[in-house]
Amino acid sequence: MKHITCYLDFISPFAWLAFEKLPDTLQGLGYQVDYKPILFAAVLKHHGQLGPAEIPGKREWTYRQVLWLAKQHGVQLEMPASHPFNPLGLLRLAVACGRDGLVNRFVCERLFTYVWQGGLDAADAQRLQTLTDDLAPQRPVNSESVKAELKANTDEAIARGVFGVPTFLVDGKLFWGFDALPMLRSYLLGDGWSEADWEAGGQVGSYLR
Repeated sequence: MKHITCYLDFISPFAWLAFEKLPDTLQGLGYQVDYKPILFAAVLKHHGQLGPAEIPGKREWTYRQVLWLAKQHGVQLEMPASHPFNPLGLLRLAVACGRDGLVNRFVCERLFTYVWQGGLDAADAQRLQTLTDDLAPQRPVNSESVKAELKANTDEAIARGVFGVPTFLVDGKLFWGFDALPMLRSYLLGDGWSEADWEAGGQVGSYLR
């Protein structure tokens, strides 16, 4: 049985698409998935990058592309009233509903649909409070233990080389993005990917060095 760690942030529409299609990707395989919320903004800051929604032109393209991808793959997706937004409250709520930084799939799905279905304001305080009441977390959302676990998840992701969400970690290898799901399945099946192939792909030179 393969162990897969899924690093995600509810702010990402690609994370929502990948979350919805992951069961199809893993169909027929033996696996365990750990869902770990991370603060994508902290990952971007660590790498000195802007998010896609912070770059004019790329922002508009990203939104058009995810809406097209959602239709192509039969995933319900409506852009929230405002994006990007501060996802910290949602991330802490997720962690507060779990243990040791891990969150079950049901909670993740509730939070993703809160953002990506209905076209409402994901940062609305009243909506967030209603969702919190519904999920009834085991710990206060703003407790020090919750904050520490979210930070630990984010620090762990950075230490393992994560640079975007969603990222799937298996056997020490990172698979980034919704479009990496077929590659992830191929690897899990041992379908034409050897260790030498994997290493060769990471050794291409760069003029930027």
